[in-house]
Amino acid sequence: MTMAQPDVTVVIGAYEAMPYLTECLASVEAQTIAPERVEVIAVDDGSTDGTGEYLEEFAARAPMPVTVLRQENSGGPSGPRNVGLDRAAGRYVFFLDADDRLGPEALERMVDMADRAGTDVVLGRVEGVNRGAPKSMWGRTLERTDVYSSPIKFTLSAQKLFRRSLLERHGMRFDESLFTGEDALFTMEAYLRADGVSVIADYTCYYLVGRDDGKHVTRSGGYTLRFDSARALMNLIAGLVPEGPRRDLLMVRPFTVTLLPQFGPRFLKDTDDVRRRKLELARPLMDVHWTEGVARRLKVEERLRLHLVAGQRLELLMDVLRFLREEERPRALLERRGRRVYLAYPHFRDRSAGIPDSVYLASPREARAVPGHRAGGTDSLLRRTARKARRLLTPAAA
Repeated sequence: MTMAQPDVTVVIGAYEAMPYLTECLASVEAQTIAPERVEVIAVDDGSTDGTGEYLEEFAARAPMPVTVLRQENSGGPSGPRNVGLDRAAGRYVFFLDADDRLGPEALERMVDMADRAGTDVVLGRVEGVNRGAPKSMWGRTLERTDVYSSPIKFTLSAQKLFRRSLLERHGMRFDESLFTGEDALFTMEAYLRADGVSVIADYTCYYLVGRDDGKHVTRSGGYTLRFDSARALMNLIAGLVPEGPRRDLLMVRPFTVTLLPQFGPRFLKDTDDVRRRKLELARPLMDVHWTEGVARRLKVEERLRLHLVAGQRLELLMDVLRFLREEERPRALLERRGRRVYLAYPHFRDRSAGIPDSVYLASPREARAVPGHRAGGTDSLLRRTARKARRLLTPAAA
């Protein structure tokens, strides 16, 4: 007897997941999608707390087919996900972390959306339970969008519905050499290669659960892993997106989410050796990927910090971080009859520092919050600055 192809394969990587796994699997069992439309592939990544045994108990009673695979601990989530993906038969794949749980209608809604819209990736609304969750992308449901037209670049976790033919066509797998940010690399590549992305904003498909026992699938590690993650994501974007505004737009994500936190107020608590090492690790990333187009999309304090990182200006960076630590507000300076707004963070117009005024130029959103600002000037100046930068970077015709 030939079994029909399932609509969706749920891949669960589990490591030391008890007791959270019980609610996770209960949420799978409670799905409104017909059981024959689903298969589950669960990979026990060397657990010692009964996770593997509970998975096998679930497989024996579940209404849908469940395959349980057990292996030695791999050290991170990539290995189990790849093992599950290699065994997947569904038209779509969904990666479910063993700590988390699904909304009852999640799989049905996501599969229906992908089939209706013909899209390759579907994002279901995420809510945090005892932890934060991304918010900016859930403003409204979108049947078809892309990574340039919406804020989806700020949710790069793997808990999304992926069309399996997309993953197979491009040989996509999780990078097992990365122990943080591996899901960001995978998901960004899927966004960039996808024939459309859908967003379900009116129903909570996924509950991101914060554990209180300190155990997580992702292996903890030092700051160097963050630089590895930033480098991998920047290189992926640069390899798939030509130079220009679209690449700059996407580069905002690794610069602000992955790299910039390494140069936040906690940098003040680092040892001198760690500070120097962080600047050394950042140098090649700044040299290759930091552009005026990226800079102008950032808030002033973000742009200023990264400008100083790019220039290896340690002492000036420390001054800015002390200012931020004290939660001081910079003085706003309005020029050109209020059409241009500068935020006077440390070393603004300090001749000895030599930092260009453009670094302190308020973004349009920041400028609008300043009393006396007149619309038009900051936007126009930023556009002129970007056009000038593009002309300088574009070789003259032969």
